[in-house]
Amino acid sequence: MAKNNGKMVEAITSMEEDFAKWYTDIVKKAELIEYTSVKGCMVIRPYGYAIWENIQKILDGMFKATGHENVCMPMFIPESLLQKEKDHVEGFAPEVAWVTYGGNEKLEERLCVRPTSETLFCEHYANIIHSYRDLPKLYNQWVSVVRWEKTTRPFLRSREFLWQEGHTIHATAEEAIEETERMLNTYAEFCEKSLAMPVIKGRKTDSDKFAGAESTYAIEALMHDGKALQAGTSHYFGDGFAKAFGIQYTNKENKLQYPHQTSWGVTTRLIGAIIMTHGDDNGLVLPPAVAPIQAVIVPVAQHKEGVLEKAGELYEKLKSAGIRVKLDDSENSAGWKYAEYEMKGVPVRIEIGPKDIENNRCVLATRYNGEKTTVSLENMLETFKDKVVSLLEDEIPQGMFDKALENMKKRTYACKTMDEIVKVLAENGDGFVKAMWCGDEECEDKVKEATGVGSRCVPFEQEEISDTCVCCGKPAKKMVLWAKAY
Repeated sequence: MAKNNGKMVEAITSMEEDFAKWYTDIVKKAELIEYTSVKGCMVIRPYGYAIWENIQKILDGMFKATGHENVCMPMFIPESLLQKEKDHVEGFAPEVAWVTYGGNEKLEERLCVRPTSETLFCEHYANIIHSYRDLPKLYNQWVSVVRWEKTTRPFLRSREFLWQEGHTIHATAEEAIEETERMLNTYAEFCEKSLAMPVIKGRKTDSDKFAGAESTYAIEALMHDGKALQAGTSHYFGDGFAKAFGIQYTNKENKLQYPHQTSWGVTTRLIGAIIMTHGDDNGLVLPPAVAPIQAVIVPVAQHKEGVLEKAGELYEKLKSAGIRVKLDDSENSAGWKYAEYEMKGVPVRIEIGPKDIENNRCVLATRYNGEKTTVSLENMLETFKDKVVSLLEDEIPQGMFDKALENMKKRTYACKTMDEIVKVLAENGDGFVKAMWCGDEECEDKVKEATGVGSRCVPFEQEEISDTCVCCGKPAKKMVLWAKAY
């Protein structure tokens, strides 16, 4: 970001020119992150963290409304504990960071720095669950985790990241499966309503499910460049973890049973998803629900009599309505301020100057589409306040969602053969591909090798593109969503 020296905000690379550079420019110049001396780890700066706080606040309210309680598990996991569930440890082994010394002394047993917390929750469940009366447990925690990724990119893939991880345990498989689906629907509702980001809900293929899970569900979003991003996952574990950790309860017939578990999570990756779904060549475009500043007031010719006073009135009116509003009365030029808050993705900009005051009006500029409207300041500013509230709660979120949905539809292709997939992507660029699959993992691998797109999920909303597998020509079982992915 340009220094506070009156210069216009530094331009960013065009997404058409270099999408990866465009993304990096935004996270740096919008002051979301700063790099550190630890490779793959980042400082989430105040503006970036404020977005995460708003995400957290909304989701936490949704979780609590469905009966979940927050807990906090340790950061360290003894190696022996991690080893108890074979598939789970094998799945995470390549990404685990280990602590081998405590102070100057070598530890008797290595400690894993938490990559996820299933084993810790299982150890806890084994100590507290004895009877059907102890079930269900609906837990969630907001923590950081460490996964030793080889290739990293801010928010999308880092070695330490913030997330929430829900962990629940139930008496029956039916209850646990219902919870798994309910939380996936919660994520989809949050993404579409609060982030204005359309998603496709589906089940992961067996080759792509979470380590130790019986089934994994996911929401998939499409970014500006046509690549998919997994925005959230929800896992059904069955009773596999319970058996590995000796978790049993006595049912109403006084018989010992194994309970059934779930886990589900979203991460700071959602900030990356917001950038790549809504951002443009001027910077961030933030959905109002999570924007740290929902409206900014820019006084024009603020040195002239009455301008700052009227801007202050507008500020107080919006603040009293519960809007996160900022009045920028700094000495930077109005043009610099316009560019600054465009870069930061502020949903609404309010311009007020001498001519506006003379005509008892102000100008509203909406970030996502660049439109400007003139609004009257009559009726004790009620018309003005109501218009800003309407923009933030209805018009902007719906407009952003419709724009993103149009991009998704435009870049979704139905294909019947692998040659058709290659041809469509070559002619139109990356996107979602809908194609049929026989269910054979070998065919799933061949599609990726031949076309470059991998399976993202088996959508809940199925279509019959054809009756044969896109790879082998045998009878198809399911339509799969395929794409290149982050």
